[in-house]
Amino acid sequence: MAEAELDRALDVLKEHKVRLTPQRKTILHYLITHHTHPSVEMIYSDLKDDVENISMATVYNTLRLLVDYNLVIELKNGDGSTHYDYYGHPHYHVVCDNCGKIADVFDDHFYDISKNMAEITRQKTHFLVTGNHIEVHGICPDCQRKLHLNA
Repeated sequence: MAEAELDRALDVLKEHKVRLTPQRKTILHYLITHHTHPSVEMIYSDLKDDVENISMATVYNTLRLLVDYNLVIELKNGDGSTHYDYYGHPHYHVVCDNCGKIADVFDDHFYDISKNMAEITRQKTHFLVTGNHIEVHGICPDCQRKLHLNA
């Protein structure tokens, strides 16, 4: 499945005549196969020993490019850092307000919910909605245990 996702994403970039460098392909593959919502620093740290000619600037610039083509989204968590997520399958996120952990939530109803939100927004504001990124906040199971919040 990861290879099909990579091929689909690379096709999007090819359609826009984006140069497909080995570093860009590797960073994109990394994001498709790692659902950890990494930061620039995490990606660089994981790839620097195995990828030639990669730098923090290369990672940052590649992520900006992938965000611009709607293949990757930026996520801000509670500590002010920015994390990145491949967005091949529409989903929303849940963020722990205690530790900042971010998890993906895939739901068959997400498309309908997102479409409904866009329509309501258009009706109330007359904005042309081009997308959305939904976040739900709460306390993750690990923090619930640590904080003795289990019901």
